[in-house]
Amino acid sequence: MSQQEVLHEHKPVRAGGRKKGKDGDGAKRHDAIYHTISDAIIEHRLRPGARLREDALADVFGVSRTGIRKILQRLALEHLVTLTPRRGASVTRPTAEEARDVFATRQLVECGIMQDIARHMTSAEARDLRELAARERKALKSGEQSVAIKLSAEFHTRLARLSDNSVIAEFVGHLCSRSSLILAVYGTSGHLGCESHDHDELINLLEAGEGERATAFMGRHLKAIEASLSIVEEENEVPDLHHIFSP
Repeated sequence: MSQQEVLHEHKPVRAGGRKKGKDGDGAKRHDAIYHTISDAIIEHRLRPGARLREDALADVFGVSRTGIRKILQRLALEHLVTLTPRRGASVTRPTAEEARDVFATRQLVECGIMQDIARHMTSAEARDLRELAARERKALKSGEQSVAIKLSAEFHTRLARLSDNSVIAEFVGHLCSRSSLILAVYGTSGHLGCESHDHDELINLLEAGEGERATAFMGRHLKAIEASLSIVEEENEVPDLHHIFSP
């Protein structure tokens, strides 16, 4: 049976007993679906190039196609989904050029805020970052690659917030979302392109007020991640959305 046929064989999933239409299309519900689809992309359950049919997603999550369309547009703004006229939505397939551009931008932005963070980092903030880095190492050691990728992105995003510049912090968050997809698709299993203790060493430099050294370290850190990528083109596929999103 083809994956297209599987979509029609399964009965509609009504998560939480919700129905299509007004009752199932609240902002809170949409936000939950957004995160569910985003996680599936980052965790590589939805692979790059996979088509995301509005009708199938509406059926799976028990919401209207209008609601699904809004969620897909939000994912497109994050560059996790690509919307193509007459073809609809598909999981974004980052190209080699896009990967280079993303990491080049991260170099400019994240390296640029290290000295500011070094001047203001508190012991409590350093402790919180170390706890996050420890969770990332544990996930990586346990073979939970997708969890480690998300924790790494969270580390960089949380670090950017310490710059006290909300615009930069939001931008870094978007860049980390795109990087997470790039790592999930093109990264090497078992590591994130950097040494497991990199984040701890960076925290030590920042806590010590070593802004210049932290800047140089962040530059090497991001270059190591980029250098680890192995980009191989894959064919588009039609995913079994019921299987991916069913409890």
